[in-house]
Amino acid sequence: MTTDASNEIHGQIKWFDPAKGFGFVVSDEGGPDILLHANVLRNFGQGSVADGSRIIIVVQRTDRGLQAVEIVSIEPPEDDGSPALGDMQEVTPEEIAASPIHPARVKWFDKGKGFGFANVFGDDRDVFLHIEVLRRSGLSDLATGEAVGMRMMSGARGMMAIEITTWESGSK
Repeated sequence: MTTDASNEIHGQIKWFDPAKGFGFVVSDEGGPDILLHANVLRNFGQGSVADGSRIIIVVQRTDRGLQAVEIVSIEPPEDDGSPALGDMQEVTPEEIAASPIHPARVKWFDKGKGFGFANVFGDDRDVFLHIEVLRRSGLSDLATGEAVGMRMMSGARGMMAIEITTWESGSK
């Protein structure tokens, strides 16, 4: 599908529930909430998105209202000022951006516990995933077996993710 600027909407994720398979976007221009279906998000390469993330979508009008049909871009929510994880306090955004992105698969992630683990392809060592890193990466949850891209660093207890990206960015 090609993007049609006349149907392009800039907005913010109101909420998205991967278990329900949908959520809603609030347009910057106001109006009714816009349905965001999980399939549209998956077509963009993500299984979840953090509440408050900035999003640009292509929409179409349906019998039930506006619905997103394509995602153009997603930006994580703005930093809320909460302290960074202990191991990450000294890492600058520039250092994170300069780190390579590795293709990985989620071993497991428990949103209730706030953490999980992944493995980089070709390496059986566990990489720690923290819920705060997901949120700062614009995600709200990860599914077991989900393919992602990860930027990592060595922390006090071993390797840990410092950014999670779409699979496509890690598989290049």
